[in-house]
Amino acid sequence: MSIIKDKNILLGITAGIAAYKSASLVRLFIKAGANVKVVMTPASKDFITPLTLSTLSKNPVYSSFVDEEDDTGVWNNHVELGLWADYFVIAPATANTLAKMANGVCDNILLATYLSAKCPVYFAPAMDLDMYKHASTKTSFKKLASYGNKMIPAGTGELASGLVGEGRMAEPEAIISFIEKDCLNQLPLHGKKILITAGPTYEALDPVRFIGNHSSGKMGFAIAKAAANLGAEVVLVSGPTHQKVNHNLITVKPVVSAEDMYQEVHKHYSNTDIAILSAAVADYRPKTVAENKIKKKTATFSIELEKTKDILKSLGEIKNKQFLVGFALETNNALEHAKGKLIAKNLDLIVLNSLQDKGAGFGVSTNKVTFITASKDVIEHKLKSKTEVANDLMQQILKQFYA
Repeated sequence: MSIIKDKNILLGITAGIAAYKSASLVRLFIKAGANVKVVMTPASKDFITPLTLSTLSKNPVYSSFVDEEDDTGVWNNHVELGLWADYFVIAPATANTLAKMANGVCDNILLATYLSAKCPVYFAPAMDLDMYKHASTKTSFKKLASYGNKMIPAGTGELASGLVGEGRMAEPEAIISFIEKDCLNQLPLHGKKILITAGPTYEALDPVRFIGNHSSGKMGFAIAKAAANLGAEVVLVSGPTHQKVNHNLITVKPVVSAEDMYQEVHKHYSNTDIAILSAAVADYRPKTVAENKIKKKTATFSIELEKTKDILKSLGEIKNKQFLVGFALETNNALEHAKGKLIAKNLDLIVLNSLQDKGAGFGVSTNKVTFITASKDVIEHKLKSKTEVANDLMQQILKQFYA
């Protein structure tokens, strides 16, 4: 999944021959999962039609303050456009438009929108070699950068004049890549590795039957998405679950038993910055696993169980630089038990939820949690969706991790 998925991208198009590439750029933004609107300078319509761009973006295209074909005089609100955008990308950006942007000239809807925008602004210069190298153009670049705008460097190649050199607008794929990398670099967990466990474990009785629990994995998968959306590289070790995730920063490692999860977690722990163990791991497993299906012969049947390895405790014992987060699901004396687990397992943070809370626990889309920190702070949250709980958890981790 692209980092720009579900983001609102406003594409500004100016009057350069490279405008023909804007159709491909719109398609790539849409393919990445972004919402796209287009604003054009009036002269850019000589190079590419609004009909093409509106068809591809599935939104109206704006090129004037008032719709010329609508005699009611409805105003195209450039302020709303600027506020709608998460990112404003001007590609192609001609020398003329860049000079106007640098000096606050506002004589068309694109420039008015630029001056109204509160979001990051990217511009991809497109012009001939001599124009690109001109001192006034370089001054525009410097001014725009000083305002916080980000330049997507032009490429080198054959230009419309027949000259070969700098000034060729970056290819649409390069523009997307530049924006994605820049967005990623701004995220608070970029460059950090997070290990997350999710779901249940299944402990085999025989080739057919197992001992398990009702965990759906929803909470762990929501945490993985929240962490990846903050730029982290996530390893998600998951027991058997129907949950799916599609994110280019998340690698899923499927396991079945508690022993499988123990081994997989320890493979990755030494390179981990933050570990969040939200899986519902079996505390016990059958001491002996039958080679063949156990037949129904007697009225009663006993199974001898043995303890599984305590994954969370084992990580706490070897913790070095890692920030370690555990989960506690309790049915009585919840706060007292969670605090004890926090200390006994050398955790930095524990997430407590109780099966006594309506809407919390296994198999539902909501959860009600309390965070308890290593410094004994108790932070209660109301019932929320598991997505919201995951976001709350990541914000609490950020607060402590960067303290």
